[in-house]
Amino acid sequence: MWQDPIVDEVRKARDEYAKQLNYDLRAIYQDIKEQETKAGRKTVSFPAKHTKPLEV
Repeated sequence: MWQDPIVDEVRKARDEYAKQLNYDLRAIYQDIKEQETKAGRKTVSFPAKHTKPLEV
């Protein structure tokens, strides 16, 4: 199977980042949220879209 070097590089970076936080998803989420806050950029949140259940 063909290997994409860019995909390999991204996966390696992702793994190294997760390893720094012991692969703890809560810690990863918290770290990302802190980075967003420090960046000082405006973020936009949209209301959730509720869907109607499908009738079968």
